[in-house]
Amino acid sequence: MKLSSCKKGYSVETHRTVSPEDTLERVDPLVPVTGVTHVDDITDIDRLGIPVFTCTRPGLNGRDFVHNGKGATPVAARVSAIMEAIERYSAEPDGREMISGSYSELSGEYPLLCPNDLILPGYADPNAVISWVWAYDIIRDEAILVPAQEVFHPLDQSYGTLTRTHTNGIASGNTLEEAIFHALAEIVERDAWSLAEATRNAGPVVVNITDEQCLQVIESFQKEGVEVIVRDITSDIRLPTIVAICDDVKLKDPALLCTGAGTHVCPEIAVLRALTEVAQSRATQLFVDGTKPTGADMRRVMGYDRTKRMNKLWFAKDTESSYGDIGAFRSDDFLTDIKYVLDQLKDAGLDRCIVADLTREEIGVPVVRVIVPGLEVLTMDPDRIGKRCRDAACNGYRPGVWK
Repeated sequence: MKLSSCKKGYSVETHRTVSPEDTLERVDPLVPVTGVTHVDDITDIDRLGIPVFTCTRPGLNGRDFVHNGKGATPVAARVSAIMEAIERYSAEPDGREMISGSYSELSGEYPLLCPNDLILPGYADPNAVISWVWAYDIIRDEAILVPAQEVFHPLDQSYGTLTRTHTNGIASGNTLEEAIFHALAEIVERDAWSLAEATRNAGPVVVNITDEQCLQVIESFQKEGVEVIVRDITSDIRLPTIVAICDDVKLKDPALLCTGAGTHVCPEIAVLRALTEVAQSRATQLFVDGTKPTGADMRRVMGYDRTKRMNKLWFAKDTESSYGDIGAFRSDDFLTDIKYVLDQLKDAGLDRCIVADLTREEIGVPVVRVIVPGLEVLTMDPDRIGKRCRDAACNGYRPGVWK
């Protein structure tokens, strides 16, 4: 897999090679190919006015897949939802070439990623027959077979899955490099969030935010009586990672005690992504169709006060840090950003970064799954707790202090 210089052409609310308008022109005609039946603007379902869109695809057992998107503008939110639908469609295993066999059987013939190098709920039997797929380690510069369960989602037991699959590290982009960078940001975000949850340390509250776009979004919450807290949970990987939490103090609806997270090399984008994800979470909670139980249902059974007490670490305001103290790395090229992130991973003792290209020919939009063995996925699967979480819990870990 050869990565090339990839200049950024848009950097208003995020970094892309082209603007949301240009991306929409490319992906809007592809919506029917993914099976999406309709794209909906659900911004007005909430009183905040922050743009949120959904894409709906027919799913299994009569239940639809609903893919969500958010952004600072309606076009950005629509693109976000469509790109998520493309990601999920591209990550399905249908028609993909795989190799079946056990680790013991295949290790003498192929370069393999040992399943036990992944964070699994238990030990993986090296003689168990599972499915494998080719990917590429961009740190070690080598092709490698990895368990299909770490690449595709969803994947049923007929493929010999080792545990539940999830979507962490699946990302799309206008180019391969753009997709890889966004996937890297996501897996670093989920790792940092997992460490915060494992240690019950939500990091300091971020004060003195100066970015105008972030302040405008915060004002959208505040003017509607919704308290929003911004926290720095940046890990030892040193990519700005932000969690935003909101509390609708007018309605006191436990379902609207929502969180969102964002990671980026630039702190203003990490903050903005966290804030708009909170808005997305609120809107999608209000949009639920009632066909299946949701986390909102459980929170409403528990009630507002109990739900807030159970999540008190996120609402505490005992420590603060200044927005201006969050580190930043700025470049005009996605390849430069990727190399920077890889250096941070290596400095943290993580020496593999595996990329599986999921791009479907009929779509043509680059989609990847990125796997960094050792990064935590606790927030995606509470049964998967790895060494980083265990060490952090034992060693007085403090998120948000890495400069």
